[in-house]
Amino acid sequence: MPTVLQNIFRFILLVLFQVLVLDNIQFLGFVNPYLYILFIIALPVQTPRWFSLILAFVIGITVGIFSNIPGPHAFATVLVAFSRDGIIKLFTQIEEGNNPTPSFYTFGVSAYIKYVVLLVLIHNFTLFILESFSFINFWLLLSKIILSSVVTILLILGFQSIKTK
Repeated sequence: MPTVLQNIFRFILLVLFQVLVLDNIQFLGFVNPYLYILFIIALPVQTPRWFSLILAFVIGITVGIFSNIPGPHAFATVLVAFSRDGIIKLFTQIEEGNNPTPSFYTFGVSAYIKYVVLLVLIHNFTLFILESFSFINFWLLLSKIILSSVVTILLILGFQSIKTK
């Protein structure tokens, strides 16, 4: 039961922080960190795929409604949730019966960084491509994806590094 309450609290906190603080930060007009995907990244490893897809849709549509673009946010977070299990298997060896929450401590520093980087890149690439729906300003789009991803990754790693065992 504490895990359920912890995830509900994390959901509410991340959505509020994203909507009230991070969505109002736009460095140079195109860098916007998306910390809310930490909710999907930090779900326990053995979370059923169908449940993580539903949670991803709910958090994506919630943040998207406040950003006035619900479709791209929902799609990007659902894609992250769908890709998550394969990426975990790619970078880690989880023993049968274990259900750790992804972190530096459970995955190891290198594997966790690779896991976060890949999921953030998937999210931001999908979100910005769907948001712009064009390759006319390709270099601007690419710089938006890269810079927003770097800031998001640094925020996620920073938050996870201060988290205790």
